[in-house]
Amino acid sequence: MGDDTMRADHHGATGIESLAIHAGQAPDPVHGAVAVPIYQTSTFAFTSPEQGARRFAGEEEGYIYTRLGNPTIGALEECIAALEGGIGAVAFASGMGAIAGVLQGLLRAGDHVVGTDTVYGPSRLLIERDLARFGIASTFVDTADLGRIEAALRPETKILYLETPANPTLKLVDLAGAAALAEARGITVVVDNTFASPVLQRPFEHGAHVVLHSTTKYLNGHADVVGGIVICRDEKTLAAVKAARAGFGANMDPHQAWLVLRGVKTLPLRVRAAQENARRLAPVIEAHPAVERVHYPGLPSHPQHRLAGRQMDGPGSMISFELRGGYEAGVTLMKSVRLATLAVSLGGVETLIEHPASMTHHGLPAEELAATGITPGLVRLAVGCETYGDLERDIRGALDRLGT
Repeated sequence: MGDDTMRADHHGATGIESLAIHAGQAPDPVHGAVAVPIYQTSTFAFTSPEQGARRFAGEEEGYIYTRLGNPTIGALEECIAALEGGIGAVAFASGMGAIAGVLQGLLRAGDHVVGTDTVYGPSRLLIERDLARFGIASTFVDTADLGRIEAALRPETKILYLETPANPTLKLVDLAGAAALAEARGITVVVDNTFASPVLQRPFEHGAHVVLHSTTKYLNGHADVVGGIVICRDEKTLAAVKAARAGFGANMDPHQAWLVLRGVKTLPLRVRAAQENARRLAPVIEAHPAVERVHYPGLPSHPQHRLAGRQMDGPGSMISFELRGGYEAGVTLMKSVRLATLAVSLGGVETLIEHPASMTHHGLPAEELAATGITPGLVRLAVGCETYGDLERDIRGALDRLGT
């Protein structure tokens, strides 16, 4: 993977731990506050009518109105852009807001999108159902197979929308291979990097053009805020996404941005701690007689285990597994855990467990769920930072209640 010493300098920070703490977060020049202040204001005063006119005309940098930009939000945007290696970022009120902002900013009627078939359920519904009403077509394929990606591309394809690791099957996309297919055809590669975070994967290093996150997840890491962010590799795309956010009024709130920025400071520590728990827990789950199959890139049994080693700095802390007893076994399991919390979402310090087919992906038709490998017995486990022994006892005990 990329050498952290090659990252752009931000207040002397080059390593990812230093960037998480310092990028975009210089001490306040007015009072010297070490923490970025919360600029909880809707509007900003001009020193003169002429200055206001210059700012609206784009002739002078500065703030006008928080829907268009805000210093606290800007600090978060600079920090995440530095972590991902982009030229800038645009923060949104939610992860879905970020996804919608990219698609609405870059697509027009008559365009076509190719996407990962197991992409987050609401993302797929937005593309297949809502964008279709505006004349945008889509094709979803198993993007783990580069041949299927290539076969799905059309002359009118404008975006290749990838999720890797995919939700909830943990399939990977060969980002360099997919980017090569797109580059030859002038297609924009958009990667949802929520599951990996920039600690474990930086898609720009493999040819992506746009990276996005639900900041609700690992970036914030404390299950107390909702948000999204888009990072771009070039100024034209960045301007298009900013315009979409301003036009649709989907900006992040300053206090929301401050909370995410506070969470980002511990991002590398949290991601690695949760990943270590998952590394230890995945073989335990795989060996249990109640389990049919485990999907975790850190296991040698994962079909893309070697790709994970080349493309990622670690397999992450998301595990999904199929139970031999199907849906009823999943219900019993989720009722039996004590430490893990039955809830959707992921990336917080707490371990969460959920049933994709009836929860996060319930909007997809049964035949599509089956085709993408989201079976009735599939359970998704977002491993947190609890004491490992407590976590193993909880999951093993719940599995034991299923029998064999």
